[in-house]
Amino acid sequence: MMRNLRVRYKDATSFDGLSRKDIFSYPFKNFGRFDADSKLVCYAVALALKDAGDTYAPDMKKDVGIIGTNADGSLQSDIDYFKDYVDCGRKLSRGNLFIYTLSTSPLAEAAIHFGFQGPLLYMTSGGASLHLVIRTAEEMLMMNETQSVLAGVNNRDEAMYFVLKKDPGPECPVLCDVQEAVSATEKTTGLLEIAEEFLKSKKRKC
Repeated sequence: MMRNLRVRYKDATSFDGLSRKDIFSYPFKNFGRFDADSKLVCYAVALALKDAGDTYAPDMKKDVGIIGTNADGSLQSDIDYFKDYVDCGRKLSRGNLFIYTLSTSPLAEAAIHFGFQGPLLYMTSGGASLHLVIRTAEEMLMMNETQSVLAGVNNRDEAMYFVLKKDPGPECPVLCDVQEAVSATEKTTGLLEIAEEFLKSKKRKC
């Protein structure tokens, strides 16, 4: 958001105007076998980290948590798995499809690639509320469960993640603090509107 990295998700493999190399700092192992939700979440997390100027590397492990939500859980992956199971005569199921029948799988794939070793939590709620996720991330930080949290939501072809830190410090000027994220998400649920509200709040503080 702060570096104008908002892009429109076209399909499961690409963004308008950005290649995978532009988004990830190094090759993403097994990315091609991910389900659509996992790809979308990993793209959104990578953009959030880039936006915040937060670096990562294959051998870098960090005390960072990740928390997310969506409206449908793993419903589409569940459908794909059982459809394939039926098509195969109910005798053989594919493990590659089965692992994405867990709602936590997209978050886990992101945590593995980006080296997150903090808490991982999937929240379910009727409205897939980003505001609720941000509030929960705030509690995680206050209780010293981790020093930094990636908090966000993904739905169909859109996603948004915030990089939240307990003590951002002056070296992280582009990061929002928790209260800015809370304020930006409590007025609306539309991701574009949330982005616009967040940018307005940053401009008012400058």
